[in-house]
Amino acid sequence: MEGSLVRTLEKICVFCGANYGKYESYVKAAHRLGEVLGKRGINLIYGGESLGLMRCVSIAAAVNGRENLDWKNMWKRVENCNHA
Repeated sequence: MEGSLVRTLEKICVFCGANYGKYESYVKAAHRLGEVLGKRGINLIYGGESLGLMRCVSIAAAVNGRENLDWKNMWKRVENCNHA
């Protein structure tokens, strides 16, 4: 639409399994998600551990040039802010 405001997704939060799951298709889908996020320039915020499917997503996003931030480190940054 002409004159409409277009917003782009900059970050997305993803939580998925800390193991690889029962089927290889789960691993392929997790890798593909990370790849798409990276190629589209979408930064990943993920669930704190680099294990299993979450590791697949985060590595694929990083390999494709995106910043990854796990939520545990994100909260450490917030806690260290001076709110005075």
